[in-house]
Amino acid sequence: MHSIVAFVLLPLAVLSHQTTALAQPRLAEARPASDQTAALDSLDAFIGEVMEEWQVPGLATAVVKDGELVLLRGYGHRDVDEQLPVTPRTLFAIGSITKSFTVTVLGMLADEGRLDWDLPVRTYLPDFQLYDDMATLRMTPRDLVTHRSGLPRHDGLWYGSALTRRELYERLRYLEPSEDFRGAYQYQNLMFMTAGFLAGQLSGTRWEDVVRERIFGPLGMSRSNFSVTESQRSDDFAYPYTKVGDDVRQVDFRNIDEVGPAGSINSSVEEMIRYVQFHIEKGEYGEEQLLSEANAEQMQTPQTAIQSRIVYDELGHGAYGMGFRVTSYRGHKVVQHGGGIDGFIALLSFMPRDRIGMIILTNQGADNPVPTIVARRVYDQLLGLEPVDWAGRVKEEQARAREVEEGSGGSEADQRVEGTSTSHDLSEYVGTFEHPGYGTVGVSLDADGLVVTFNDVTSPLVHFHYDVFEVPENPLVPFEGLKVMFLYNKQGEIDRLLVPLEPRVDDIVFVRLPDDAATGGS
Repeated sequence: MHSIVAFVLLPLAVLSHQTTALAQPRLAEARPASDQTAALDSLDAFIGEVMEEWQVPGLATAVVKDGELVLLRGYGHRDVDEQLPVTPRTLFAIGSITKSFTVTVLGMLADEGRLDWDLPVRTYLPDFQLYDDMATLRMTPRDLVTHRSGLPRHDGLWYGSALTRRELYERLRYLEPSEDFRGAYQYQNLMFMTAGFLAGQLSGTRWEDVVRERIFGPLGMSRSNFSVTESQRSDDFAYPYTKVGDDVRQVDFRNIDEVGPAGSINSSVEEMIRYVQFHIEKGEYGEEQLLSEANAEQMQTPQTAIQSRIVYDELGHGAYGMGFRVTSYRGHKVVQHGGGIDGFIALLSFMPRDRIGMIILTNQGADNPVPTIVARRVYDQLLGLEPVDWAGRVKEEQARAREVEEGSGGSEADQRVEGTSTSHDLSEYVGTFEHPGYGTVGVSLDADGLVVTFNDVTSPLVHFHYDVFEVPENPLVPFEGLKVMFLYNKQGEIDRLLVPLEPRVDDIVFVRLPDDAATGGS
């Protein structure tokens, strides 16, 4: 199964360049270039090259050093068809960078004594329930935001779903864990959704209102928002794009409002760089300590080890803090988080000890390492180090990955048992199948064969062998390549559908509803 979320050659024009001191709470007027700005003079050509290499339509970036805004620029296009330029105020989806906002507001509530990171979640949400009883009783707010719940992603629960945030929260109890509670690092969006739900409940409102009041307002982030629907009402927003073969195509905006605390914020580099500086300053903005230094430190301190091997000497082992990843680059501590949702890839990164920070936003959501490559080049230049050829290294890695994929290209086809047929007439597979957590899967029949609908995704189902069908390859369908299997009972009736929506656990079992239940009959 392909990952649910992820990532025309264009002239690349530099559209804005400002050099300014980062005053609080607003950016000061431009002033003459500093030494730090001069160190980045060669960056324009480099960014143009990597954008062209990875076919990224638009990019915006802002960089701070020692409290000074040393780079604020837009490159390329926010709208390819209309040739509209990216500017520092262009709104992009920031994806999972949103997670740090959720932890920040929980930290502010903890500062006020309204939350203890290490008391059970049930202290605050008595109806909180997971599949595992131990996790239900012992899970703490700290566990929610450090990816150690025992749950794998289970993104199929929310991706394209019409469920509300409370409904998502109430269905957590049906999601099977793949590791013991606190047993391993597993990236998990639904736990962050729950953390945001908790912040709203503690405040007597919604997560969006808490973030708007406690972060957006004090930092002057007046154009930042929580929904791609709202972004599209702006006078300066980026359209999402993805690669399809060798082409780059515009795709639909992905609305993820209900899982918002895990990734729905949209913002610009001119506003996000204030948020970066706020965390460099350990929770202080202007002359006000919005978040205690102690809680800001906890966000930037390893909480859960991320098992990984060292591939390059410049990169250290990684860990997850609270809403941030913590690692090192060329011996310097780095705190960062990436973000990706359909058509957008973003990166927030800073070196707290060196007081360097940046935000990089792009509108190309597939096969797009550009934000990471650009961030490392900025660090190299501002630290006065010989630049590492990360672009070359990534190209070599991707070429090796393609060779491996092509080398194993026949393995899946080899699994097909030729000459088989279905056990039933196609019309007998038609129906509505339900799982208490994931909801319903609809199977219908048209002139070409079976059609499957899950959440807002509809696709043909092609016979693979026996009673196994697959979603055909289509880069614009998030479930391409997915194989589903129909089962029948002792009476020979098709009664279950097995769907591998979460690869770390057994296939999700959807049970067929009676025809009258599926159509609303009694």
